[in-house]
Amino acid sequence: MRIAVLYGQISQKKPMDEQDGLVQVESVVNALSALNHDPVPVSFSLDVKKTLQLLSNIQPSVVFNLVESIDGRGHLIHLAPSILDAMNLPYTGAGTDAIYTTSNKVLAKQLLRGARIPTPAFVTPEDVGRKQFPPFKPCIIKSVWEHGSVGINADSVMLPKTSAQLTLEMDQRRRQLGGACFAEAFVEGREFNLSLLAQNDDNTPQVLPLAEICFENYSRDQYKIVDYKAKWESQSFEYQNTVRAFDFPAQDRPLLAKIQKIGKECWKIFKLKGYARVDFRVDASGNPWVLEVNANPCIAPDSGFVAAAHKAGLNFQHLIERILYGPIMQIENRRFSEADTFSWKIAVNE
Repeated sequence: MRIAVLYGQISQKKPMDEQDGLVQVESVVNALSALNHDPVPVSFSLDVKKTLQLLSNIQPSVVFNLVESIDGRGHLIHLAPSILDAMNLPYTGAGTDAIYTTSNKVLAKQLLRGARIPTPAFVTPEDVGRKQFPPFKPCIIKSVWEHGSVGINADSVMLPKTSAQLTLEMDQRRRQLGGACFAEAFVEGREFNLSLLAQNDDNTPQVLPLAEICFENYSRDQYKIVDYKAKWESQSFEYQNTVRAFDFPAQDRPLLAKIQKIGKECWKIFKLKGYARVDFRVDASGNPWVLEVNANPCIAPDSGFVAAAHKAGLNFQHLIERILYGPIMQIENRRFSEADTFSWKIAVNE
């Protein structure tokens, strides 16, 4: 099949997280070619008409949606599936609603609360004056829209003394966090990533091996967080001392089962498709807390999702084939429906 590999237009600054997106595109294109498909990379820009024209000219059977941001703006991520829906083009991964509700972290946390899924307490700049202070501390200031730990550094965890100080801190960090931000209760403890991959016609998720992010050689006064350096700057202390581990002692089995159960509940709540990752912190009492739900997480060869797939026995090519299964079945069902309708019309005319 001809497959358009859609990715977000890269901003002029080209930070490490966006450069990684280009590696992702190249890897997916190579895997699709190895699977005997005809992949065509397409950049999704703010010139939506241009993107529409490109897709119309290519006439793809399926779109492999790798859009994570557009011109460096994470809050525009939902535009890609919206356009594809309007064009009636099958595409990989989550639908428009799921992309929007998971990429807006405040909205996602509200939905998690409504479903009684444990997620750390939080406060937005607009809420600070309306709530008794302090609602919690320490706290970590995070972007509402940006992913990949954009704007998060060693100073992101703080102990505000007054509501005015917290408000000022959020205001001063807005720009580096891509605009809107919020403060979330910081959960001291362990960090886990749970990767989920659709496996059946009914979109039931396969739970891939659970990974823990282990913080090595951190001093007692360092907060253990996966910040921007830990994710993207390979020469940094943070990057070299945050190690992914898949092996756990027997006493962790009840905790792992609890995390897996919550992850599958998140899949249902947000109506995820294709593949997803749920990030957790586990406090000193062994209680898991959902930090984020990531629809269409990064699938670059060195990503956590691909590492989990490898641990499950899936090579990269097989993983791409699995992600394609959903939209391919959508095409087959559409063909069956059209053929059935045609047969029905012939019967009526006869």
